[in-house]
Amino acid sequence: MFEFIRTHQRLMQIFLAIIIVPSFAFVGIGSYKSFGDDANTIAKIDGKPLTQQEFDNAVRNQLDNYRQRLGAQFDQKMFDTPEFKQNILDQLIAQRAIAAEVAHSHLSVSDDQLQKAIMDMFGGPAGFNKEQYIAVLAAQGIRPEQNDARMRQDMALQQLAVAVEGTGFAPRTVSRQLSDIAAQEREVQELLLPVTDFVPQVKVTDEMVKAYYDKNSKFFEVPEQAKIEYVVLNNDAVAAQVSVTDAEVSDYYTKNQAQFTTPETRRASHILIAVKKGASAADTAAAKAKAEAILAEVRKNPADFAKVAKAKSEDPGSAEQGGDLGVVEKGTLVAPVENAIAKLKQGEISDLVQSDFGFHILTVTELKPAVVKPLDTVKNDVAELLKKQKAAKKYSEMAEAFTNTVYEQSDSLKPVADKLGLKIETASNVSRTPSPVAGTAAYNNAKFLTALFSNDSISTKRNTEAVETAPNTLVSGRIVEFKPASKRPLAEVDAQIRQRVTMEEAAKLAAKAGEEKLAAFKKSGDATGFGAAKLVSRSKPEGINGLAMQAIMKADTTKLPAYVGVDVPGMGYGLYRIGKVQQPAQQDEAQRKAQAEQIGNVVAQQEMASYIELLKQKAKVKILKPITTTTVTEVK
Repeated sequence: MFEFIRTHQRLMQIFLAIIIVPSFAFVGIGSYKSFGDDANTIAKIDGKPLTQQEFDNAVRNQLDNYRQRLGAQFDQKMFDTPEFKQNILDQLIAQRAIAAEVAHSHLSVSDDQLQKAIMDMFGGPAGFNKEQYIAVLAAQGIRPEQNDARMRQDMALQQLAVAVEGTGFAPRTVSRQLSDIAAQEREVQELLLPVTDFVPQVKVTDEMVKAYYDKNSKFFEVPEQAKIEYVVLNNDAVAAQVSVTDAEVSDYYTKNQAQFTTPETRRASHILIAVKKGASAADTAAAKAKAEAILAEVRKNPADFAKVAKAKSEDPGSAEQGGDLGVVEKGTLVAPVENAIAKLKQGEISDLVQSDFGFHILTVTELKPAVVKPLDTVKNDVAELLKKQKAAKKYSEMAEAFTNTVYEQSDSLKPVADKLGLKIETASNVSRTPSPVAGTAAYNNAKFLTALFSNDSISTKRNTEAVETAPNTLVSGRIVEFKPASKRPLAEVDAQIRQRVTMEEAAKLAAKAGEEKLAAFKKSGDATGFGAAKLVSRSKPEGINGLAMQAIMKADTTKLPAYVGVDVPGMGYGLYRIGKVQQPAQQDEAQRKAQAEQIGNVVAQQEMASYIELLKQKAKVKILKPITTTTVTEVK
């Protein structure tokens, strides 16, 4: 009980965060209320409105999800499409239709079911700490009754989903047949016609080169590029101009001793004789008498505390560890137990301590007193901390000067560099989109590059405004030289094109020759020229190209030998002779079972998807107005 709570605080927080997050990806069913129709209503589901505001919230939430996942690569314009908005609307309608069915079906969750679900997440009744539960909820700004309502809703929806998905299953004969197909082995021989063998037959003319150049002009485009200058104001640049004295370090150390003190730690063990909530006076007295007898036993032989705890403690979370509760941190145990442990000396055994869980016998197995780190050992850390604090304050002052100077003296970056002690950096071959090669360079930021490649910046070569590319990071730059997008001249890429055309023409010749051989082999059944036979399967291609493997496993083998031909890009043309089809001597039954489960899951998901479509019809969905085309761009 106590051991679980102590060691799983992070799990408790994650669990509660999951509970608190709405069940649905966009907006919770909690907003599923009827306020009447108006111009703000997009659709009606089961007679209740879906509003423009709710749709906008859903779009905003989805965009936030993508923004977090994509980071600097996020571009909101990618999502400003009718398909993106329609997909969100479809999901919202599906959510509302399911919620309506839950209500109409009177699906509910009893208090006992709810209580059990919460306690199960905390290791069962013995591991549940109500105070901790309430505290974690409070940290999230949620009241217990709000969380209870959300969990009831989630559990009711789960009942519906389980009931529907449970009706979907794949017959054993079907799953076994599919499993057999996946494991099937085929004996194959390969004859490869390498593209290089046909290169000598190719004659590339100037006309062919020109035609390729004209048809594939985008391959020869050179994007616009610029040589730039830029300056960066960030914490590192400011910190380089900040110093800290020994007197400041000493003063901070004296005033903030607690920061450099390792607090006292106590490792404790306990023996619990449990008393159920609401137990009678007689049961409580019996438990107390039992605890007193154990207390006398361990006081007589303190060295046997762990042995007695393992045999007689009724706390399943710690008994197996000899009653060990680990290092006790404030707030992890109920108050009476925690207070008693705080008063014990190492090795001392407490009197009986009563809590909501029963009677405890406690001992401190390890006590480490508080230790203050000497100034000499933390001097550098304190100096660094003070330097950062000073830099943060100085940054605010310098940021204003940086912003004003790059704007007011926009013909050059030298004034701002001289004024603030910054270095002017340069970069070449910079384009308007971030480059993977430039990595984390300060200029390689989409927001800054947009400002740098604005029409005004390109034409006047003036400083950009101060652009915040990261917290406490300002960048300003200017274009020194600009090369607009262009197309490489034909003469420059002639050799490259000739090589490309040669390989393409050679591949055509290889394919032609291969198709002729394929037709001949199908007539004769001959194996002349083919390599040694090898046994392949979908999971064991034995070095055969992936495209070829697909063709081999799809080939009609009702008549053997069977032949297939495959154009293998970059290699040539492959001919494959299939001489035998068989099942493996032994097939892994565990793999069969896993495949059957996968097939069953697919069927169950299809059942759920079909059911949702029926619920939409039942809910009489009405689309009252089209989604506005500006919804995505309006949401910030």
